[in-house]
Amino acid sequence: MSPGARPGAAAIAPLHVAALLATTLLALLLALPLLGLLVRVSPGELLARLGDEKVLEALRLSLATSAAATVLVALLGTPAAYLLATRQFRGRPALEVLLDLPMVMPPTMAGFALLLAFGRTGLAGRALSLAGISLPFTTLGVVVAQTFMAAPFYLVSARAGFAGVDRRLLDAAATLRAGETQRFLRVVLPLAAPSLLAGLAMSAARALGEFGATITFAGNLPGVTQTMPLAVYVAMQSDLDAAIVLAVLLLLMSLGLLLAMRAATRGAWPGLARAGRPDPAPAR
Repeated sequence: MSPGARPGAAAIAPLHVAALLATTLLALLLALPLLGLLVRVSPGELLARLGDEKVLEALRLSLATSAAATVLVALLGTPAAYLLATRQFRGRPALEVLLDLPMVMPPTMAGFALLLAFGRTGLAGRALSLAGISLPFTTLGVVVAQTFMAAPFYLVSARAGFAGVDRRLLDAAATLRAGETQRFLRVVLPLAAPSLLAGLAMSAARALGEFGATITFAGNLPGVTQTMPLAVYVAMQSDLDAAIVLAVLLLLMSLGLLLAMRAATRGAWPGLARAGRPDPAPAR
């Protein structure tokens, strides 16, 4: 080894080469299928097919149901995430596992479980029927299926955001006679906002792309429960061009949500991110 060479440089170089090779192979594996979609449709053709009633119907339904599911996830998931991030209580680990379980559950099995729970003869189905509410094979059932599958993605991110708020800021607010609600609204919520928005973006993307639980629990009824992923599946068997257009639209919307999530976690709110971290110690 030459005198100017750094120790271990020769041993590290092969690792760098292996990492570069693995990264290249993985990038190709992920990029080639997406490229295969994009090269099959021109922007003009994409815009022209947007006038297709079947495409518009699936697009409107997907946007409406995924937006409703995302709102429901935020309304129910924010208090739950705050509770799990800030409180210790008996049964908390079991509750966390229960809330995270749909994230690793096969979607088809999740849809079947929803059917057994909320179907007309299910655990809660009879009570819902008496109240005049029917979930299976309805648009509302699509929202329930999407919420079931998307909620854990928000909960994981929101819990991390709430847990990462500097406790000293809360103590300082308490000394100013701020109640817990005021501390949550004026300190915790703004500081955790990047994590909450990132979680919402992931949940919205998961709801938008939901297939297995939806088709099992809500069916595949055009204009009622046939969201874009289901429409892609049906169009593949009869109209390949329509399937490609729907798939590209899903890809573009997913890309937009991913970019929004990255913006939320990488400096869209730099002041908030800095406020949540303690100041570095002054140099001596």
